[in-house]
Amino acid sequence: MKHFIVAFLCLTVMCAAESTRANRALVIKGSDTLGSNLVPALVDEFRKNRPDTQFQLVADGSTHGIEALLQGTTDLAMSSRRALPQEYAVASARGVVLRPIPVCWDGIAIIVNERLPVEDLSLQQLRHLFTGQVRNWEELGVSGGRVNLYTRTPSSGTYLDFKIIVMNRREYSRSIRMQLRNQQIASAVARDPNGIGYVGTAFTNEPGIKVLKVEGVLPTVETVLDKSYLISRPNFFYTDGQSTGPLAEFIDFVLSEQGQSVISDQGFVPPHPEP
Repeated sequence: MKHFIVAFLCLTVMCAAESTRANRALVIKGSDTLGSNLVPALVDEFRKNRPDTQFQLVADGSTHGIEALLQGTTDLAMSSRRALPQEYAVASARGVVLRPIPVCWDGIAIIVNERLPVEDLSLQQLRHLFTGQVRNWEELGVSGGRVNLYTRTPSSGTYLDFKIIVMNRREYSRSIRMQLRNQQIASAVARDPNGIGYVGTAFTNEPGIKVLKVEGVLPTVETVLDKSYLISRPNFFYTDGQSTGPLAEFIDFVLSEQGQSVISDQGFVPPHPEP
């Protein structure tokens, strides 16, 4: 009888644990580029057919998302950049299998105040601006005063991708004005007659800003797809190994035709093979 009671209690605890795992919210952390608008829209669409699935979403930067996955405090990491070699090394040491899932592509749009008389900049000019080599708009033949630079914070995947693609890994100017979110950069540039910054293409509808051409090309679906817009990059979900249950269902939905329709509606480019 005693053994029966112990076995019964163990079974009850195991069932309760399984029930807790099945009913708890899926935790998603990471990229503001993905987490501000796109992933909430995907969650809303997914829950139309799965209203029982709950989500907890925190958009505080790609680096924080991957760190949370390595620490076991999130089910899914959103990242607007690829995981770094050192992150893979930490994952290996902790028994975490970092699995990248390409979710969409976007262009990093260069934005300025709508009153600034400039329409097109080269990669070299952008590099000179954001490293602080050029500090006044007149140095580029543009009527204006001191250049005011707006960037994301170092935890942002966009911050790192811009540093790699545009700046050839050079350090940012000491005078940059860091903002936590894409929308904050757009709003700051809209208020600043001499402001310039970068945001994901889904954040370019702020009144008071305009999007610049880079090497003569604007970021559009077509130019991101054919890579003629040079500051284009993939965005990812990261999981710990192969997903199961509600998380796998959500990822499958995101990659489905229905999910890709949401991705397009939100101003991103559905995932496509790299050359």
